Amino acid sequence: METLLISTLTVTLGEIGDKTQLLALILAAKYRKPWPICLGILIATLFNHALAGAFGAIVSEWLSPQTLRWIVAISFLAIALWTLKPDKADEDEATHGSAHGVLIATVASFFLAEMGDKTQIATAVLAAQYHPLWQVVSGTTLGMLIADVPVVWLGARFAHKLPLRAARIGAALLFAVLGVWILVGL
Repeated sequence: METLLISTLTVTLGEIGDKTQLLALILAAKYRKPWPICLGILIATLFNHALAGAFGAIVSEWLSPQTLRWIVAISFLAIALWTLKPDKADEDEATHGSAHGVLIATVASFFLAEMGDKTQIATAVLAAQYHPLWQVVSGTTLGMLIADVPVVWLGARFAHKLPLRAARIGAALLFAVLGVWILVGL
């Protein structure tokens, strides 16, 4: 259960102010159909984080536990710094694939926007450190939904009231604490 909770909390905080959260806002404002947008976010995140988690789990098999701990700790510290930099969504990402319907547009744009994103990298790092894999992927997916679904449903009103800078600093602190915690365990 610890794996699920850590994965959920890590990605929920890491997603606040992230480009995919802003993309969720753009999709909600453009299409005004929250159910297919939320379903699209779920589908895209499950696929993306399953791939990232599998990669993290495979890499953990190739490396010694000591080497893996160093990589994971340094990765968390790097993600902490990266989290401090605000993301901006590109409006073209929201319109990509829109001719095929709201669900397809959301799945395609979310999957592509999440490639190389800090939450995808965090998923790979979490999967390398924590087990079982299904709890990591479930937790990171749940974290994305916790952060993105309210934005879809409440739209621009919610985004303007959210203290994004404070959330980014909190998420950065969480990643830094996790990195230090792993280093202390060395």
